[in-house]
Amino acid sequence: MSKDLPQELAPFFDALGQRKARGLVGLDVRGISSVADFMVICSGLSNRQVAAMAEHVERHMKKRKQKALGVEGKTEGQWVLLDYDDVIVHIFHDSARDFYDLEGLWADAKRYYPKGRPEEQEGEDE
Repeated sequence: MSKDLPQELAPFFDALGQRKARGLVGLDVRGISSVADFMVICSGLSNRQVAAMAEHVERHMKKRKQKALGVEGKTEGQWVLLDYDDVIVHIFHDSARDFYDLEGLWADAKRYYPKGRPEEQEGEDE
C-alpha cells in the first residue's frame, strides 16, 4: 500500500468517495498492462448506486474537461467500465466484483487506497 496517491487517480477517488464507493482501490498497472496506466476499482450495494456512481464520475470529470472515451454497462448496473485512456474505472455491484476478482487478476500491481481507509476496510460493511 502506498500513501502517495498519484495525481491521475485523485479526481476519481474524490468523485467516488463523494458517492460512498465501497472498497475503493487504485492499481498502478504500468509495466504489466498495455491497456492503461491505472485502474480504479470500487463497488456499490445496488444497481442504482453503481449507475449513480458512474454518472457522478462522468460529471465530475467533465468539469475537469475530461470526457470518457468509452462507457460500458451503465444501463445494467452490474459492472460499469469508464475508459479515460490512462485510467480505467471499474464500478461493480458487490456480487459481480467478487466474481470477476480484478484485484486478484492484477495482484502484482501497486495499490493505492483513500486516505484514512486502510486495506483492511475494503470488504467490510460501513
